[in-house]
Amino acid sequence: MPRIRSFTLPALPAVLLAILSVQGGAALAKGVFPVLGPAGTSGLRVGLAALMLLGLYRPALGQLRAAQWRVLVPYGVALGVMNLLFYLALARIPLGLAVTLEFLGPLAVAIAGSRRWSDFLWVVLAGAGIALIAPWSGSGPDALGMLLAVLAGGCWGVYILLGKRVARLVPGGAAVAVGMVCAALVVLPFSAGSGSLAHLTPGLLLTGCGLALLSSALPYTLEMAALRTLPTRTFSILMSLEPAVAALFGLVLLHEHLSAGQWLAIGLVVAASIGSTLSAPIEPASAPAEDVPA
Repeated sequence: MPRIRSFTLPALPAVLLAILSVQGGAALAKGVFPVLGPAGTSGLRVGLAALMLLGLYRPALGQLRAAQWRVLVPYGVALGVMNLLFYLALARIPLGLAVTLEFLGPLAVAIAGSRRWSDFLWVVLAGAGIALIAPWSGSGPDALGMLLAVLAGGCWGVYILLGKRVARLVPGGAAVAVGMVCAALVVLPFSAGSGSLAHLTPGLLLTGCGLALLSSALPYTLEMAALRTLPTRTFSILMSLEPAVAALFGLVLLHEHLSAGQWLAIGLVVAASIGSTLSAPIEPASAPAEDVPA
């Protein structure tokens, strides 16, 4: 793979910009739903992002080994299903709540198998947050939307676990590009089946390019650049801010007003995520990916 010029943006601004980019992309996507629907919008985003990342990293697909494909394909499938489920949830519930519920996946991965008493506290905090969001009276957020967001979070957790295996076998840029191609192959049949892609116009295609750039190509590139120098724990703490940033973007860009209880729920989940990160043991540096053609 040709050498890509080193990214010069400092790590901390890079992560913060990546968070803003993702949530800005999500807000933009919700504005496209009335025309393309969540499935069509998801297919447009993932498909164009795959083309962008293929052009950026130019992985040598024919030189990847069978062992690499065995981890790349499920990694991409998890990415595609996660994106589709999240957009389906986003069509039903506010952005801030969707991201908060989706964040349960990474949080579950972070504390799974732990026997430390402090992790029980983080589970209680997150559970209290979910209890505040739940539509107990039937007048709260859409129940199906909440379920879809939680399922998207489960896919996010699987994506994280598979990503650790992928990182050991495939260089980062190639892994992201190939994973996005696999994700596109998962999502596009649902997009085509919805019939919404027939409504594509040059303007919507341009919007889709912006969506793919904001939600996939730009943040993944920024995060990979930041992780070269930023400690994993610091990175995880910064990423824990995503639910709060999503709620603010929902308020400012989509005029989604949350109740005091819902803001408290977001705060509890963010606190649980930061707490689990701070209390986790520091892991040794990961082994570099094997030297493979990419």
